[in-house]
Amino acid sequence: MMKKSVIYHQLLCLFLTSLSFSFPGKSMDRTRTIFIFLSLLLYGSTTGFSCVFSSESCRFPAIFNFGASNSDTGGFAAAFFQPKPPYGDTFFGMPSGRACDGRLIVDFTVENLDLPFLSSYLNSLAINFSHGANFATVSSTIRLPTADVIPQGQASPFYLSLQCSQFAQFKNRSQIIRRQGGIYASLMPREETFAKALYTFDIGQNDLTQSLFLNMTIVQVIAAIPDIVNHFSDNIKNLYSLGARLFWVYNMRPIGCFPQILTSFPSAKKDSVGCAKLYNRLAQRFNAELKNALARLRIEFPLATIVYVDLYSALYSLYTHPTKNGFERPLVACCGYGGKYNYGRDAACGETINVNGKNIMVGSCKDPSVRVSWDGVHFTEAANKFAFDLVSSGNFSNPPIPLKLACHHR
Repeated sequence: MMKKSVIYHQLLCLFLTSLSFSFPGKSMDRTRTIFIFLSLLLYGSTTGFSCVFSSESCRFPAIFNFGASNSDTGGFAAAFFQPKPPYGDTFFGMPSGRACDGRLIVDFTVENLDLPFLSSYLNSLAINFSHGANFATVSSTIRLPTADVIPQGQASPFYLSLQCSQFAQFKNRSQIIRRQGGIYASLMPREETFAKALYTFDIGQNDLTQSLFLNMTIVQVIAAIPDIVNHFSDNIKNLYSLGARLFWVYNMRPIGCFPQILTSFPSAKKDSVGCAKLYNRLAQRFNAELKNALARLRIEFPLATIVYVDLYSALYSLYTHPTKNGFERPLVACCGYGGKYNYGRDAACGETINVNGKNIMVGSCKDPSVRVSWDGVHFTEAANKFAFDLVSSGNFSNPPIPLKLACHHR
């Protein structure tokens, strides 16, 4: 069992850190300053521990990402098939293996940290893994999928435990390659990189939505959430045993605002902005369970930094105040066809469909930069950038740690 002094040290550091991020740009009053100083002085003199605070940006040597389509940078495309135009048009000028018109949140993350775009672990062509790897694939789940897997079904075989197994294999084999030397050695991360890297997670959405499309009731899906989250926690523990120490975990997006959900469940009661209440509550239930699980993991692993990132709240502001934030028609897909929400399951973005005897390609809206939903399930580059700018500040995180300072909080 962990010593009480270690727990007190972690709690005090977290408390003081939270104070420093709760009052950006403002000086604390004299009483609070004296209290903190005396607490640190007394605590440090009796325990020998110290809290290190720094405003210097972290220099993460690498990022290892785990997830599904919201953070897949080419895994699904390498394993199965590449999405068609207009995917990728906004930034890459061609399909890039991303379920978006451009960049994803994980892309803005690596750019913000001055790292190259992450290559997929599954991609075998001209790949440099020295700055990390991406294990995410479209349609991945946390648990072993219950739906039929691709190509017979819609689920990815690369669920989270398998992604973590791939990481374990990658870590081992990359170091063998480095020791052998030669032209490939420099393309692999250094051994010390794994302990200093940032580990990001964006997964769980498919565990819920795939169940819904298998005709499970909301009550049945809610009942499965604790087990889903427990599987997530088990994978965090596994990665910790492999040397991971810095975890950045995104919660679930407001799925009740997705054109896919709104079209598939038209009778669902709507909130004041037109999102399906029950399905957003489902996402919130998952998020509450996830947040509590991560809090327990912080106690179990005091030497790790485990950050819960409230992506749900950041993105929901695009539905409550779209015009204020420079967006329009947030509930309507940019790339789609048919109905109130410009979405149809048989008229997917980039596909050719027959309308009144004429073949047409399901294409993009005129200006994706002012739209929230890209294809009815995923967000536009503009929405991803908006969300990243909010959550990277630390204002939507628990503990409230900015992305660029996360390495200092262990």
